[in-house]
Amino acid sequence: MEKQTGRPAEAAPHNLILESRSRLTVTGVRRVIRCDPDGAVLALGDCVLNLSGGELSVTALDLERGEARLSGRIDGLEYTEARTPGGLLRRLLR
Repeated sequence: MEKQTGRPAEAAPHNLILESRSRLTVTGVRRVIRCDPDGAVLALGDCVLNLSGGELSVTALDLERGEARLSGRIDGLEYTEARTPGGLLRRLLR
């Protein structure tokens, strides 16, 4: 039986491979939240990766392997924390 520590389980590692600002491979992907020509949002283990750019598209997606490939002009990459489920009250009582 596993011991409960009160901390979230450690997320699987992820990697980013950016080639010439036009091709991006991301590993450790759990879900594609959004992808349109101006940006994409990918859920990784314990964070969210926000991409901005132009003419972006997902060219390959394998969620079993946790890999996504995108192409287009990549202008920015930003990490944000994953949202805590349960709403405001749950976050306040932590």
